[in-house]
Amino acid sequence: MQVKKNPKADLNRNSGLYFVMGLTLVLFLTWRALEYKSYEDNQEDIVQLVVGDNLDEDVPVTETIRTAPPPPPPAAPEVIEVIEDTEEIEETVIESTEISQETVVDDVDLNASDIDVEEEEEEITVPFAIIETVPIFPGCESVSKAEQRACFQEKMQEHIIKNFNYPKTAEELGIQGRVFVQFVIGTDGYVTEIKTRGPDLLLEKEAKRIIASLPKMIPGQQRKRPVRVPYSIPVNFKLL
Repeated sequence: MQVKKNPKADLNRNSGLYFVMGLTLVLFLTWRALEYKSYEDNQEDIVQLVVGDNLDEDVPVTETIRTAPPPPPPAAPEVIEVIEDTEEIEETVIESTEISQETVVDDVDLNASDIDVEEEEEEITVPFAIIETVPIFPGCESVSKAEQRACFQEKMQEHIIKNFNYPKTAEELGIQGRVFVQFVIGTDGYVTEIKTRGPDLLLEKEAKRIIASLPKMIPGQQRKRPVRVPYSIPVNFKLL
């Protein structure tokens, strides 16, 4: 069969080439359009400062107040009179109380009976471990002397357990530990000089309160004489 059209007359043969060329041209023009910059002419504005010649200011009128000058001081008298002092003044003579080497001191007879000598009783401190007669806790009066030491310690433990009150703040904060308390049972039977040492101030304060509430005791004796007896005991604060 004979071909009717000339193959060289086919318009779609180079369409891809034309498309690429057109696309390249469009991209080139777009790039140039984006890179194009225009600059405006800079025009400097001329500002003219106009200063007026009329610089007069209105000054307010003030009034000067004139005060009278102070009066002159009084003039001195022409004649000065001298008045003689005719009144006699008695002079006070102060005698010296110092004693010199020439002063003689009269002898004074003193008898031994005329001199009062007061004997000051010295408070003796004897430790609890070696004292002859330990302080007697209320409730231990009928106990024999050999058992008074054990009775004292037992009553002390009972008093701590009975009056023990765990501090609420320390309980909430989880504070616990052992507080060592040292105190003195005086010659009058009362507890004094309480000292505490522990892990926290709240626990020390409670331990001091317990010991301060101890009742009056019969004071300890050494050679049948009341003496001061120091004593120490631990107070254990433990959360369950």
